[in-house]
Amino acid sequence: MQIVRVYNDTEGNTHFGEVDVLLTPVDFAPPAPPINVSPLTPARHYGFMSAPPGWDGDWHPAPWRLLTLYLAGEIEVEVSDGEVRRFGPGSVVLAEDTSGAGHRSRVVGLTDAVFALVQLPDSGGSDGNQLAPSFLG
Repeated sequence: MQIVRVYNDTEGNTHFGEVDVLLTPVDFAPPAPPINVSPLTPARHYGFMSAPPGWDGDWHPAPWRLLTLYLAGEIEVEVSDGEVRRFGPGSVVLAEDTSGAGHRSRVVGLTDAVFALVQLPDSGGSDGNQLAPSFLG
């Protein structure tokens, strides 16, 4: 499985990347049969957020390392290298651009964008080679 990652390089420019999430069969909830599970990652807090149609967030870094799970609506995100991607229900983004240029985002479409957010512990860096250890495949 792959998820999208937003990170900043050593010069503070942001980019999109992909992170391979290793899923391994685990006897997770016996007596249910084994199911594919990724390594569990520590989290600090979780919450939910929504933004109305037309909301436009100019350039900003992520407030902390976070995993964003898109539940409804659609959002467009641009990173400082000029790449633009759209995310909708079912998309997952690991935001690690906590300094530097950041990204900008806007709600597209006619419905609220709704997200679940999971705040992750600091990883000690956010350049292109710093991945959360539990997401390494």
